[in-house]
Amino acid sequence: MSREAQCWVLVVPVKRLDLAKTRLGPPYDTVRAQLALAFALDTTAAALATSGVSEVVAVTDDSQAAARLRELGAYVVPDEPDSGLNPALVHGARVAASRHPGCGSGALSGDLPSLDPVELAHALSRAATHETSFVRDAEGSGTTLVLATPGSALKPAFGAASADRHTSAGHVEIGGRDLQTVRQDVDTAADLQAAVRLGVGPRTAALLSRLGIDEELG
Repeated sequence: MSREAQCWVLVVPVKRLDLAKTRLGPPYDTVRAQLALAFALDTTAAALATSGVSEVVAVTDDSQAAARLRELGAYVVPDEPDSGLNPALVHGARVAASRHPGCGSGALSGDLPSLDPVELAHALSRAATHETSFVRDAEGSGTTLVLATPGSALKPAFGAASADRHTSAGHVEIGGRDLQTVRQDVDTAADLQAAVRLGVGPRTAALLSRLGIDEELG
């Protein structure tokens, strides 16, 4: 039987940077890796600053990302069993459960550069009484956050039409107008523009400024 979550450990996946964010397209083709790293760092920093979050477990095989995430305070583990996103998240959740057995666990997208700790805290609070739950992405068919309270297994089903798959699996959808930054992941140039309008984190903002594309996005 599940218990109401009083604390959470969030698992953040970070793909190898040279393979990340291929859908951004021009003019971002040459800076995809830099943007992916900035997104992951801002996402992780916001998660670590969120009330109720005890730890962030980052799952990555990218050495540069791993070093930077450790500097932020994340606990970094390799991608096991190296067979796709969802198995990697399950692995991260097992690590999280072993380190914080009394906490709920969650899988959080690593591309939420505008993530607000207050909004994330609202999502976690609403999820605390549900065995499993999820937050739908801004586009509508995807997912940015999957959660399981203590005693319940985290069962992420990220990928195409993941919101429908999570609903079909019995996850409760967590919604609210105050979750915009939790929902706004970045896959495309239009997503990045939407995130900039919400207000991106310092690493993403600094990178966009250095690249000289912050004003055109705003």
